[in-house]
Amino acid sequence: MAKTVADVMTMVKDNEVKFVDFRFTDTRGKEQHVTVPVSHFTDEKFTAGHAFDGSSIAGWKGIEASDMQLMPDPNTANLDPFFEETTLFMQCDVVEPSDGKSYDRDPRSIAKRAEAYLKASGIGDTAFFGPEPEFFIFDSVRWSNEPGKVFFEVDEYEAPWSSGAKLEGGNRGHRPTVKGGYFPVPPVDSTQDMRAEMSLILESLGIPVEVFHHEVAGAGQNEIGTRFSTLVQRADWTQVLKYVVWNVANAYGKTATFMPKPYAGD
Repeated sequence: MAKTVADVMTMVKDNEVKFVDFRFTDTRGKEQHVTVPVSHFTDEKFTAGHAFDGSSIAGWKGIEASDMQLMPDPNTANLDPFFEETTLFMQCDVVEPSDGKSYDRDPRSIAKRAEAYLKASGIGDTAFFGPEPEFFIFDSVRWSNEPGKVFFEVDEYEAPWSSGAKLEGGNRGHRPTVKGGYFPVPPVDSTQDMRAEMSLILESLGIPVEVFHHEVAGAGQNEIGTRFSTLVQRADWTQVLKYVVWNVANAYGKTATFMPKPYAGD
């Protein structure tokens, strides 16, 4: 059931929320956020929006006309599962303060316009999307791009190239072979519990998880499959999924990336 403004205000009260986090996506697909104390959050935020400086977002506004507004979507309201202080977050549309129209470089607004265009075209009234975001989990990622030195280095316990490594606590040798990461049980699959925790958090945030497993690449490739949905909701879910994966991996002392192939040959 869709959440209303009244529902959000009730969530704030019932959960003793201390902060409200407004989130939006830049043109490159990276999620951004700004936080206000609950003392500065009223239902007027849903009509007046929250002002911010668009000149500091890559590829958006110049400093001479940088004012922009975030319009929170009450239906996306959830409690952040990672912040120490109780924080409610919402996805936002980005609008022009001069006329209230959606900003033409805001990905969420573009998705809304695409859905409206589909319906107006008569080709169809609804389109469903079901991406399968796959990701890698590594122990360490290092790189340098300097005049006298260029390199990158990826370390991961599961990686085939770690078979000869001397590791703290010992090297037990349980790891996938090159392109052998699809479906082995633990201890070869070392990220089962991490994926399970990610999945439980996603479901607590209202994102239906259908399956999760280790993927083909030996060095830490994983997948969490979630249900298809309409374009805007599915895109919102994908941003939340990435946020959850990054933060759970970080809590385990790992680092996650959604790069399709961060290293060659696997």
